[in-house]
Amino acid sequence: MHSFVYRLNTLVTFAAVLLAMLCAAASLLDAFNSPTVHAHAEVIKINRFRKQLSGNDEVSLALNISMDLRSLFTWNTKQVFIFLAAEYETSKNSLNQISLWDHIVPDKDHAKFQAQVANKYPLIDQGSNLHGKKVELALHWHVMPRTGRMIQDKMAVSSFYLPGTYT
Repeated sequence: MHSFVYRLNTLVTFAAVLLAMLCAAASLLDAFNSPTVHAHAEVIKINRFRKQLSGNDEVSLALNISMDLRSLFTWNTKQVFIFLAAEYETSKNSLNQISLWDHIVPDKDHAKFQAQVANKYPLIDQGSNLHGKKVELALHWHVMPRTGRMIQDKMAVSSFYLPGTYT
């Protein structure tokens, strides 16, 4: 006869192996999901373009953001973290990325929306390199699953030029 502890150990081991197999299956199924994200963001107005006391350029923007992220949600998706980044080139760096706005989408019901917002975080460049620069807006997303690896991607949504003088 087997003891109670031996039987409990067998039961717990079986449950752990079964749970590990289910988690692996969930991760594998996410690899077959090919979402199509529809998004657009545009600058409605440049609220402020000024030079800080430290000599850095600072830009404040009004944005119109619309997106449909419903295809990112599967039965394994816990939430989706999105952020809108400004990307531009300077003589020092070939790529500068600054997060302007972010949001957590908790479920599929909140994954389609449109909003007019001010940038949550100011666009600040180290130096005065922003005069007349072309700035591209890119939407980045991180899909956080219940189990498995986090999936991240991005797409360019629009671009705009900053003025040549401070406002």
